[in-house]
Amino acid sequence: MRVGETRYLSLNNALKKRYGKKVFKVSLDANFTCPNKDGTKGVGGCIFCSPSGSGDFAGNALTSLKTQYQTVKANMLKKWPDALTIPYFQANTNTYADVETLRTLFYTAINLDKSIVGLAIATRCDALDEATVDLLAELNQHVDVSVELGLQTIHEPTAKRLNRAHSTDCVQDAVTRLHSRGIETVIHIINGLPHESEAMMLDTAKYVNRLGVQGIKIHMLHIMKNTALGAMYQQKPFELLTLEQYANIVVKQIALLNPNMVIHRLTGDSPKDTLIAPTWTLKKFVVLNTIDALLKRHNIVQGCHL
Repeated sequence: MRVGETRYLSLNNALKKRYGKKVFKVSLDANFTCPNKDGTKGVGGCIFCSPSGSGDFAGNALTSLKTQYQTVKANMLKKWPDALTIPYFQANTNTYADVETLRTLFYTAINLDKSIVGLAIATRCDALDEATVDLLAELNQHVDVSVELGLQTIHEPTAKRLNRAHSTDCVQDAVTRLHSRGIETVIHIINGLPHESEAMMLDTAKYVNRLGVQGIKIHMLHIMKNTALGAMYQQKPFELLTLEQYANIVVKQIALLNPNMVIHRLTGDSPKDTLIAPTWTLKKFVVLNTIDALLKRHNIVQGCHL
């Protein structure tokens, strides 16, 4: 356990408390696309999104869900032999299909193994029609279902620059409908977006807290090759947060979050060979330990500034 982990509710600790032992996610790629790529909502996708649809560490979409699951699980079990698992549909928009296709995929996933206790689905707020929400509620009777939604920022000018192609109100509506069916939600936010001040990033965290969601993922903006943002940055570099600036902002955000909200991530990952900047994000444990040290130095615990 890292020094600061008791100062916030980490996903690792939350899952251990819920299930009584180690639980890990198994990232899967079901070969979805995205309504923000195919012209339904927009073209090109969010400017920061990689060609894999943020599924750089997911399984191989050319193989079956069973093969993907077994491959990842075998590697993880070397470290945690008796762990439980959660299939995680990570790449692109994982509810962007007709409901019967989704039914087949999701039921296949939760029946892959007796160690499975949950199902995690990353998607967009504008790809959750009522039939899909009904299906998720049905699945939630068998395993614990959580839905991840990309908010990134509450500031609409920034969202337009990102080509997010949905409104903040859309996220609010999706969360409300999912919660009405007892489905847990997790919100993604990004720190360090162009033209955003520290105050703006803190306002986004405050908004997520007001949503009453069960979890949050906090990311640093990654500039990656083969993305629109990467091309923009290489043509005209803009200032990015330093490690110290990022850590200070995250610590302030932690202080603004309900103590019962699970913090799934305090930093993101990017493959070394595709990352342009900031390179300090490659040293994940350095980032986490910097955050932990600041939490301790300033005696910050989750929710202490609510």
